[in-house]
Order: sequence, then C-alpha cells, then structure tokens
Amino acid sequence: MSHLIRFPAGFLWGAATSAYQIEGSPLADGAGLSNWHRFVHTPGRTKSGDTGDVACDHYRRSEADVALMGELGLTAYRFSIAWGRVLPTGRGKPNPAGLAFYDRLVDALLSRGIAPVVTLYHWDFPAALEDAGGWLERDSAGWFAEYARVVARALGDRVALWATLNEPWVVSDAGYLHGLHPPGHRSPAEVPLVSHNLLRAHGAGLLALRAEGVQRAGLVVNLEPKYPASELPADLAATARADAYMNRQFLDPVFLRRYPDELAEVFGVDWPEFPPDDFDLIAQPLDFLGVNYYTRSVTQDAPEVPPVRAGPVRQSGLYTALDWEVYPAGLTDVLSWVSGRYPRLPLYIMENGAAFEDPPASGGLVADPLRVAYLDAHLRAAHAALAQGVDLRGYFVWSLLDNLEWASGYAKRFGLYQVDLVSQQRTPKASARYYAGVIRSGGLNGTGQHGSADPGAG
Repeated sequence: MSHLIRFPAGFLWGAATSAYQIEGSPLADGAGLSNWHRFVHTPGRTKSGDTGDVACDHYRRSEADVALMGELGLTAYRFSIAWGRVLPTGRGKPNPAGLAFYDRLVDALLSRGIAPVVTLYHWDFPAALEDAGGWLERDSAGWFAEYARVVARALGDRVALWATLNEPWVVSDAGYLHGLHPPGHRSPAEVPLVSHNLLRAHGAGLLALRAEGVQRAGLVVNLEPKYPASELPADLAATARADAYMNRQFLDPVFLRRYPDELAEVFGVDWPEFPPDDFDLIAQPLDFLGVNYYTRSVTQDAPEVPPVRAGPVRQSGLYTALDWEVYPAGLTDVLSWVSGRYPRLPLYIMENGAAFEDPPASGGLVADPLRVAYLDAHLRAAHAALAQGVDLRGYFVWSLLDNLEWASGYAKRFGLYQVDLVSQQRTPKASARYYAGVIRSGGLNGTGQHGSADPGAG
C-alpha cells in the first residue's frame, strides 16, 4: 500500500466561484445594474457576445448546487456577494431580497457542514458608483466600507472567513490599463490611483467588518512568481519591475506600509505622491492572506511593453487553454516567498485550477485527465510548502462550475462540473471524482494520482 501524503487536521477543502460568473438573473428582485452587466452588453467586449444574464443560473439553483458541494465532500465554499444585489445603487437602503438570497445560501451551506467563505468584491461594481467616478474616486473607500457593514450585519454571525477584495491587480490592470474589463480604460496614469483606492477600500472594509464583530478577515491577491530569463542586468531589472507591479504592489503597502521603489520607475511622471496617513488605513492587520495561483512568468526586458517594460518568454512545457504555463513548483515558491517576506500569518490558496478543452460527457462523466494531473501536481506543491513551514490552512479549486470566464465568455472552462448552458445540467468531471477522493482521505497517494472516489459517495 502506497504512502499517503496527509494534510493537517482541520485543513479546509474548498471550491470557489464568483457572483457575476455563476448567478445569472443579474437584475432580478430589485438588484441594481453592475458595471459588468453593462460591459458585456457592449458589442465586442466579450467572446461571442457572451453575457452573465443566465450564466449557471445559480441564483435559482443554489440549493441543488450546494447539494453538489455536499457530494464532493467540501468543507468550505468560497463565493462572492454581488454588491448591486445588496445595495442597488451601491449605497443607501439595502435590498431585502438580495440579502435574503445570500442568507439562504449561508444557511444551506451550514446545514451540510460547509464553511461559508465570503468575498465582498469580486469585480462586479454598482454601475451607479462607476458613473460617480468608480475606483478613481477617493470616496470609493467609504462606499466600500458602507457596503461591508451592510453585509456583515446580515451574515457576520455565520461566515467563517471574510475577504475584502479579490485580485485588485486585475481590477486596475485589466480595467484601467488594458481596457479588457470595465470600465474599459487604457490610461497608465489612472492605474496607480485605482490601485491605491482599492487598497484604501480594503483597509476601510476591514475596519467596517471588525466594527460589526467579524473575527477573521483578510485580502485575496493573485500572485505570479517572476523568474528572470537570464542573468543579464536588463532581464534582472525587468523581472524586478514585473514583480513589483504584479506582486508587491498590493502586499508591500499592507504589510510594510510603503510601495515598492520600482513602481516610481514603472510609472515615471504618472507616479503620484500619496498622503502618508493613507498607509495607516491600508495597513490594517490581517487575520489571513488568500493567494490565487495559476502560473509563473519567465521574464525578459521588453522596452516595447509599457509601462512595465517586461515580457514573458514562452517555455517548452504544457500550457492551458488560456495559454498559461503549467508550473506547479511556482506555487511552492510563491507561498514560501510570502511567508518569508511578510509577517507570518495563516495563508489560504483561494484559487487554483486550469482551463482545458473538455470533451462531451460520456456515461455521466467528463474525462479531463489534464485537469486531474494539474490539481494533483499543485496539491503536491502546496504540501511541499507546508513541509517548508508555511502556515497553509486551506485549498480552494477554481472552480466548482464551468462559468462565464469574464471577457473570454463561456469558451474557457475551469469547472469540476460541466454545465450545459441550455439545459443547465451539471455533469461531474473526472477531476471532481479525483478531488472528492482527496478530501475523503485527507491527502494524496504518495506515488501518483489519488484514485477515483465517486463524488456522489460522500
């Protein structure tokens, strides 16, 4: 019998989703218009014109989806709140029907022994607030704090972990530099302002949560370790710029009360002076940090790529359907880096997964061997970080369901369950069967992939 690689007792085994990607019914029951709803209904913004109007219909099928989570054996489920469902114009009077949806969801999870993990902001922003200036406005920190208070008052007594923001780097980079996400701007000068206001909102949100008695709150960032393509000084400097821009930009202010020096070089005349008092707000102590990991970047000097002047060098290994290199060792490296650079605190892998081209279901199961191998290798990398002394408390697969992959529409699928967009039938993939087996045994087969426990047998 092969050796089992075990994870600690109490380790959270989860899956993750976000509101706009799965819920559908974005304007139902008094919900307000979001920036993403408006964005996807603008021609040319998403692949094939895909929208979140129906998505996975989770808003109407949440009870059945929670039953799927129970079959998998999940001990935690990470989901986000749609700000505009709760506060239709972003501020003011809450929408009782919107709060009631999340209230029912939390109770359904708890009835199956699944810990609710809430993300307050996973990119869907009330359109009324975007029209008032959005994340470019300093007032946005106060808007977010007001929203955090409303949700905490409704759910605070039952939610295990609270995350303020998900991947603020993507909000600023995709939304304000490259125009791929709302509001669709392409303005390098706006990026540091937006990033700073997101961090201020995070700090204000933490204070609001704690004022309502929330005990365990933190931030979720996407980290992509940068490895230099060579030891040439230009490549080393480019790697430092890329790392500062993507990784340290949102961690150094929280933990070290300052921005990386390289950002002044990256943004040049567009780099502003920030009020020192802002860092008192930004640097609120965290109870945990969530890390989303998908890939790495081997980085070279690229003067033609402003403002960071750095670019990736394609490697010879396997790439996912989103053209992300499969590199499990990067997960170990980045967890160890966080643990060593910043004050020690509990870490959670809040997202990890892969989009591959899945075949049609056969015999009630979707064969996805590449995803099974991806999850297995990354769980081993997570365990390697534990062995190095990282205080890792949980792992969340992205994602529970095939869903709207933002501007990529429904063409890129990450789910443990395939979703038929017409019938809304959920069909388990082999990766769901694999993950259920890992959860049931609390670990990994020491000599290879875990096996094939049925996700319905838990």
